[in-house]
Amino acid sequence: MSNLDPSSDRFEIGGENLIPKVGSVESGSEKPANDVRKGDDGLDDIRVRIGTLLKTETVSLLFGAGASLDCGGQLIGAIPLAIEQALQKEGITGESKPRIRRWLLLFYLALRHCSGGDSSPVTRDAILNRRQQLNGNSPSPLKVNFEHVLAQLHRWRAALPATGGRLRIAGSPGVDAEAEDLDTALKQSTHALGRACDLPTAGKEVGLATFKTLVRKLLTRPLNLKRVNVFTLNYDTLVEQAADAEGVVLLDGFVGTQRRVFRPESYEQDLYFPAETTEGRVHRFDRVLHLHKLHGSITWRANEPTIDDPYGIQSEPFNAASSKPLLIYPTPAKYGETLDSPYSELFRRFAAALTRPQSVLFVIGYGFGDEHVNTIIRQALAVPSFTLVIVDPAPQSAFVQTLREQKDCRVWIAEGQTIGTLAGFVEHVLPDLRDEEIRKKVLATHRALSKSHASEGGEASGS
Repeated sequence: MSNLDPSSDRFEIGGENLIPKVGSVESGSEKPANDVRKGDDGLDDIRVRIGTLLKTETVSLLFGAGASLDCGGQLIGAIPLAIEQALQKEGITGESKPRIRRWLLLFYLALRHCSGGDSSPVTRDAILNRRQQLNGNSPSPLKVNFEHVLAQLHRWRAALPATGGRLRIAGSPGVDAEAEDLDTALKQSTHALGRACDLPTAGKEVGLATFKTLVRKLLTRPLNLKRVNVFTLNYDTLVEQAADAEGVVLLDGFVGTQRRVFRPESYEQDLYFPAETTEGRVHRFDRVLHLHKLHGSITWRANEPTIDDPYGIQSEPFNAASSKPLLIYPTPAKYGETLDSPYSELFRRFAAALTRPQSVLFVIGYGFGDEHVNTIIRQALAVPSFTLVIVDPAPQSAFVQTLREQKDCRVWIAEGQTIGTLAGFVEHVLPDLRDEEIRKKVLATHRALSKSHASEGGEASGS
């Protein structure tokens, strides 16, 4: 039985909320039984509708950073505490007389330039005081977008030649930076981001159970349909870990056993096994998903391209101490990097999946902040048979608001703390298709009995 909050939980199709409005109750009291039934009936109807979508020919999912929060993932709308702590650990040396490395000061100077105020620490004493705050109880993150800080560092670095040079900017505080210090600031910042994506973090392992349940439910689709496409903008390996735990084969674009290299043509492969007859028939293996990591992964490594490794990319287990992840970091170069291999190939497949007839995209934990992703979704919305399902606890982007204003019945929105999160959506909304037929029959019987009871009541009152 669900615990829907009708004041925040909504499931909209074309602007119409399908969750019944039920009476409010005081805190600590129980909901009336009829209110609970209304909420559950509404969810039953929604599950049936979602089940119908899952039976369409092409089903895709798109994960953003919000999908990894329950496993300790980081949002970069502010400076993630884990990343700032990692930078301070590397950038402050000595205990009796702490020394602030130049690159760490440049990071905080970039932060100050982005904030437009004087809240960020840019002196030795202020940085050391910030370290005490980070080591204390419940420190507050600095309210500056991490992406903007990296962008500022890149702009400063772009003003200097490839090697050498010195940048001086007048102001209070001023900037006096050598190219080497800026390179180190960028390297340390991006490596800290990569290490923060080694999930789940300690104490957050339970969040992985949601991904396992998701994988199990996706595999209940009929075998005659195309494999489910999982597209993710995240660098973590939560989908891979869930698939391993469930014995699922991921076609992720890599081939090989000891040496796994990127060969995107492997997405065209499929798995079959012989039937127990002598007629030469084969059965399709049911435990297969397609995984596309649109922005790279903490497990990807760059190498020199060779004849047997044309993209120069290998996949190997992540080592936080020595790994150098090949990622698209949130920098001004992001949109340009997506035009290069292998990202161009992955985004081409993303666009192809969305623009096929009878295609469905579930967007979970993505705030529509990447224009190169939004452009492809816009193109898909030009296809009449495309359906977009947005799962977000509190959608606020202009992209979603514009869609809402159109009241397009192809746009479905699940929001609220119960059904607007990955965990809530998987538990309460996403059906197990093996149970769907039974659920349909139960729902039809319940509705028929309700109508019959209502008509009998009307006749009795009129007699």
